[in-house]
Amino acid sequence: MALIGRFNSLQIIKRTDFGLYLDAEQDGEILLPNRYIPKDEPTEAGDWINVFVYLDSEDRLIATTQKPKVQVGQFASLKVVEINHIGIFLDWGLPKDLLLPHSEEKRPLQVGDYCVVYVYIDQRTHRITATARLDRYLDTTPAPYKSGQAVDLLVAEQTPMGFKAIIEGKHWGLIHHNEVFKFLRSGMQEKGFIKEVRPDGKISLSLQPLGRQAVDALGQQILGLAKVRNGVLEVSDKSSPELISKLFGVSKGTFKKAIGGLYKQGLIVIYDDRIELPEADD
Repeated sequence: MALIGRFNSLQIIKRTDFGLYLDAEQDGEILLPNRYIPKDEPTEAGDWINVFVYLDSEDRLIATTQKPKVQVGQFASLKVVEINHIGIFLDWGLPKDLLLPHSEEKRPLQVGDYCVVYVYIDQRTHRITATARLDRYLDTTPAPYKSGQAVDLLVAEQTPMGFKAIIEGKHWGLIHHNEVFKFLRSGMQEKGFIKEVRPDGKISLSLQPLGRQAVDALGQQILGLAKVRNGVLEVSDKSSPELISKLFGVSKGTFKKAIGGLYKQGLIVIYDDRIELPEADD
């Protein structure tokens, strides 16, 4: 039985003039049209092929080797390409657009907007469907994270407190405003770090590593860049957060801690507009 909305490894039954027929067991035979048959893989009867299975415009099972932007059971940020009385249609990388029913819309959308959605199989229609109502699919299991742990994030929405982000496709987390040192928007995928898992289960996030080790690593990065630039780095504790983020991908606060440590060790000299390595003694 083929898993609809996911990649499946299916065996080729036969080749016809219009494509390959694949064995989906209880679901019968599924067509892989000619235009999706790979030229660099074995495609004779009896061979196995990895395909994505979905429903065509007539709700028939069909296979493709195209890679969609999201599979069933996953979250993604997708672009609105059409809106009509049926619902909102999203570009997910396949010829047939993905339906977001009006009842599953969380905020008013227009063509050209991006929306973070979860993809599931509608139990009534058995069709692959999107929803912007994400809460029911998150925080359904205990959060196993530890402080400082690196995690993958999908930024979902901005709130008065910061940016809500989906952690590893499983839990909600919050990047507080004081942790935001670069441009963020809904739909961005970021590498983040667990700052705190509170007793009530809420999770605070950071966009940069935590603790002394992270500051020390940044210090070595600063020294390395200064050496490459002949001992002068045109950035200092007076520089803008934007410049610091562009050069090192960290907040200004973390940068100041790092150069402060280097200064105390006598490894750099700090000026208003630059950092210099001290001249070596003769």
